[in-house]
Amino acid sequence: MKVVYFDCFAAASGDMILGALVDAGVDAEALRVRLASVPLAGYQLAAEAASWGTLAGTRVSVAVDAAEETTERSLGDILDIIAASPLSSRVRGQAADIFRRLATAEAKVHGVPAEELHFHEVGATDALVDVLGAVIALELLGVEAVFSSPLPVGEGRVETTHGVLPVPAPATLELLAMAGASLHPAPDTPGEVLTPTAAAIITTLARFERPEMVLERVGCGVGRRQFEVPNVLRVWVGETAQPATHDYLLLETNIDDMNPELCGYVMEQLLAQGALDVWFTPIQMKKNRPAVMLSVIAPAALEGLLVGTILRETSTLGLRVHLVHRHEAERQVMEVDTSLGRVRVKLKRLEGALVSAAPEYDDCRRVALERGLSLQEVYRIVASEASAALGSQQER
Repeated sequence: MKVVYFDCFAAASGDMILGALVDAGVDAEALRVRLASVPLAGYQLAAEAASWGTLAGTRVSVAVDAAEETTERSLGDILDIIAASPLSSRVRGQAADIFRRLATAEAKVHGVPAEELHFHEVGATDALVDVLGAVIALELLGVEAVFSSPLPVGEGRVETTHGVLPVPAPATLELLAMAGASLHPAPDTPGEVLTPTAAAIITTLARFERPEMVLERVGCGVGRRQFEVPNVLRVWVGETAQPATHDYLLLETNIDDMNPELCGYVMEQLLAQGALDVWFTPIQMKKNRPAVMLSVIAPAALEGLLVGTILRETSTLGLRVHLVHRHEAERQVMEVDTSLGRVRVKLKRLEGALVSAAPEYDDCRRVALERGLSLQEVYRIVASEASAALGSQQER
């Protein structure tokens, strides 16, 4: 399985992420072509060799036309731009997830609903290019899993469109809290060393651990600001063995005195905060009370965040926490052209070989309603045609 590890020893920004990925092997022209397919104008993307002291790498710049510099966009505007692009479903989904997470953080900081929020810096054209460029670059590298070191946090103040704000910027700090991110101080680099765009990309896509990997190459993204330490972001690219194995936490609690209508909301909150799986099991408790057991699988870094949510949003007085070991097959979601239209299919692979292709429920449900077919029939057609199409691709 192809993986990348962001080595954030000094600083991280959106353009540094792009620079590191280009330096690691992403073709800059291929990146420009993919970005040009997005309905987004008024910018130029440039990549050039650069260095910081003795460290050589690549600097990527996004030059925005003057007319675009003050553009403000809502979350809906940004999601419409992403949805209107011909990029793969995986790229569109990851980009949308990053901006939804940004919107959630900004909305909490400013005390407004996410749908009413208008982005300033993080909704500008250069931020859109940084986010879309990052997920496109990861796809061009064939990356299937992203990992990160602890993220650097500076100190001091930063000038923004909202005025002078403390460092880390409030939205950045909220993103870190939402992800339960690992942090490290950057005492030699006063000022903003981690931008909201970089924080959103990494906290959405990455796990905060260093994977066991066979290292293939290293890329360095060079920043513009002058620090006492090298203003460089490194990315390690390599392979891990399949199937992947990871240690997670299993959080459990028994609940017998809560309105069951609240359970769905609790599940939504936990999944939005990064839980990998959430489920309820019917059980019988003392005094013959019917009850449910809430179970949550999550990365260890999210323990505090998820425990707080469970204690706040349910009636439980305590939780059990167990360490669990999970084996994971390589997985990928892609769009397939079928006789019923384009439908997303979830692919399962072992050691690179395709094992199964499962149609996505939401897409099949939509097709069934649009065409007046049974859901079962749609599943059968999509599964058969997707398997045939993917089989012919493998033969080529």
